[in-house]
Amino acid sequence: MATKTKKPEGDMSFLDHLEELRWHLIRATLAIVIIGVLAFVFRDFIFNQIIFAPSYPDFISYEYMCKLSQIFGSSKGCDTEMNFIIQNRTMAGQFSAAIWTSIMAGFVVGFPYIIYEFWRFVAPGLHPKERKNSRGFIFVSSFLFFLGVLFGYYVIAPLSINFLANFTIGDQVKNEFDISSYIGMVRSSSLAAGLIFELPIIIYFFTKIGLVTPEFLRKYRKYALIIVLIISAVITPPEISTQIVVSIPILILYEVSIFISAFVVKQEKRRLSKEKHVRSGK
Repeated sequence: MATKTKKPEGDMSFLDHLEELRWHLIRATLAIVIIGVLAFVFRDFIFNQIIFAPSYPDFISYEYMCKLSQIFGSSKGCDTEMNFIIQNRTMAGQFSAAIWTSIMAGFVVGFPYIIYEFWRFVAPGLHPKERKNSRGFIFVSSFLFFLGVLFGYYVIAPLSINFLANFTIGDQVKNEFDISSYIGMVRSSSLAAGLIFELPIIIYFFTKIGLVTPEFLRKYRKYALIIVLIISAVITPPEISTQIVVSIPILILYEVSIFISAFVVKQEKRRLSKEKHVRSGK
């Protein structure tokens, strides 16, 4: 029986690349599904100890918010009374929440493997030295993603929930949030922050393919500041202090991205100079 051998990267057609990408996507999807099934089995722990935790007044973030407010001579951050209940209004509401939350857990927990599959698809197209210099790609990208998810979960989500739970337009109106609305806020806050924290990785690849340069990033820094403020306004409640808290790490990541872009350009110039020297030597 003839065995199917993988073609060398240079001999692969466009359809071969699509077939290769398809299998990488299938494996990444299977990882999400497998982890999602495990998350569904342990849904009681995930919902009671993780998803609903920011709705409890004794959540750890509220304790530090209170201490931080007291440092600045204010007690506003100590108001953590949760004037709302979470309810289900549809027949399949709780089941749907369990399914989608399990999928989200599968994506978050399986992110390193998803990145690994992405790296396996991209790596053959890189130079040997580039692959060597990028060995820490999976670790760095996973670290930034998890750092962003934790920032969204422990900072953005509690600030948003605390603000909206205590905001009122009249004593006659009671806050009774639907389960999908509450989970959607926790999910979007965490995942959005996780993806935003991938900015240095995105800039790295954009610099590699020539879409951005450090000069471009420095020139449009003020426009980037406006975009950061808009993003902060979208993923946080309309409160200036909260938007500032969220904007700070994003601005830091932007400055780090400029440094990374400059490093990539410097390495590329060094590589081209070395290749030119080798050719001239011949």
